Amino acid sequence: MELDTQDVEQRVSTGALPGWDAVEEHVAAAYERSRGATGGVVADYIPELAAADPDLFGVCVVETDGAVHAAGDAAVPFSIQSISKAFVYALVCDALGHEVVRDRIGVNNTGLAFNSVIAIELNDGHPMNPMVNAGAIATTALMPGGSPEAQWHVVQDGLSRFAGRPLELDEVVYASEAATNHRNRAIARLLESYGRVDVDPLAVVDVYTRQCALLVTAEDLAVMGATLADGGVNPVTGEQVVSQEVCRDTLAVLASTGLYERSGEWLFEIGLPGKSGVAGGIVTVAPGKGGIGVFSPRLDPAGNSVRGQRATAYLSRALGLNIFASAAHDAPPDGSTDGDRGGAR
Repeated sequence: MELDTQDVEQRVSTGALPGWDAVEEHVAAAYERSRGATGGVVADYIPELAAADPDLFGVCVVETDGAVHAAGDAAVPFSIQSISKAFVYALVCDALGHEVVRDRIGVNNTGLAFNSVIAIELNDGHPMNPMVNAGAIATTALMPGGSPEAQWHVVQDGLSRFAGRPLELDEVVYASEAATNHRNRAIARLLESYGRVDVDPLAVVDVYTRQCALLVTAEDLAVMGATLADGGVNPVTGEQVVSQEVCRDTLAVLASTGLYERSGEWLFEIGLPGKSGVAGGIVTVAPGKGGIGVFSPRLDPAGNSVRGQRATAYLSRALGLNIFASAAHDAPPDGSTDGDRGGAR
């Protein structure tokens, strides 16, 4: 679809978070209100993830000025899993540009499960979007680097820059995933058959598996989200990690596909771009305001953290983050009406 966006200045409209004390209070409240939720189960299709403590729960908000508000187990490390897709996508967009990645990967929701093979076949081999496994593997294949090992180092360095600190690989989780990722290998082979992966598909799957096994905390996720919220500038290091145009594109994709087939429900209830992972993490971005990172291993049937969703929903409402929310405008101070201004409301 071609739109008239050439030579039009990009204007940005964002608000502000409440004061420090209010954010502190609401983060603590989100934790307390959600910690009693015991629904959901720990992911077990990756053997090592099945050993996670189901009672762990952390909540963190990082503002675009670097202010950190945390509660619970916000400093406990876990593997980033599918949340890595959002940030690898941003890095590839920054390297290759808006049009190339849109045409090669796509931006539309499949409406099917994250690891669906049927979705590839139904769309003539097109991955459709970078947040499902097919699209994520195709995205990782586009990562700059002359070899799989070079691509891996670019991925690890890029995600570390988003987090504002060096991220380490969880070797145990990586080995567990590498031994069981048969479906992802099949997806990569299928993409190769359609000409969507130009390099060794199994080597790409290995890089993708490693990126999913990077260790992060809820606070790291909040920093990474705040980087996307602040036009690509990391609020902790001050580094411009990606451009503001890339942030816009990444958040648009997250809004429509970040929680897979539940993305519509997520937008309806929470109204923010977000991305979940099967280790129990969720990153959510409030443009211009900050990032939310949550962690709790108990998942709903779609693979999204039960407590994490509850806490994020509370923060979205309490902090005024929903990008679709609005309120009636105040009457003009001079007492004039809309009719006086010559317009109808």
